[in-house]
Amino acid sequence: MLSTAKTWARAIKRDVLVVYLAARDPRTPWHVRVLAMAVAAYALSPIDLIPDFIPVLGYLDDLLIVPLGILLVVRLIPPELLAEHRAAAEHRAGRPVSIAAAVVMIVLWLVAGVLLWRWLAPRL
Repeated sequence: MLSTAKTWARAIKRDVLVVYLAARDPRTPWHVRVLAMAVAAYALSPIDLIPDFIPVLGYLDDLLIVPLGILLVVRLIPPELLAEHRAAAEHRAGRPVSIAAAVVMIVLWLVAGVLLWRWLAPRL
């Protein structure tokens, strides 16, 4: 069972790069590209929407949201492109990092903080 989980985790890790490559490929259908950009940006962002130190919810995105998004995009990519991007992902050394997605996460946290402060300030 542990070896099956390791194999699945390795495939998901590879497919993050496949989704990233598909998002940048003009041959990918536009609706798949939009979804692939969103999933790849979130998966490659150095900052999570829900930080890991929050019990249970912190790992929810890592265990459910990201893999389900990747699986959905992989199913929508045309098979010939998928095979090509998987081959390219095998030969690529590093995993890219999405700075733009990190900025979006920071902005979302700042907006949430300001809204929380404005909601709590009159009560204090």
